[in-house]
Amino acid sequence: MPELPEQYVNIRKKFKKLLKAVDNLGSVTSNAGPLDTKTAQLIQLAAAAAIRSIGSVHSHTRRALEAGAEPAEIYHAIILLTSTIGFPTVSAALGWADEVINKQQRQTTG
Repeated sequence: MPELPEQYVNIRKKFKKLLKAVDNLGSVTSNAGPLDTKTAQLIQLAAAAAIRSIGSVHSHTRRALEAGAEPAEIYHAIILLTSTIGFPTVSAALGWADEVINKQQRQTTG
């Protein structure tokens, strides 16, 4: 299991009911429609890139990989946003996704 960000762990300790509700919301929304897990994670990755959330880009990149997405699919989900959110934001999101992809590749080859 990946290491969770310190801020998330702190919030989880302080606000147990809130995080339980957030976890339940994630589960309910994931099961609310016909999209498969990989597609859902790629959509959430794109949204994370759009709001410039480093932690969410990391999380959804990792989850997309776990759901079977290839790095090329992750990159495509992000570069599709270029005309919508701009090249600088896309460039940053690609870098954040690369951090996760490169870390996973080092773990599988090392």
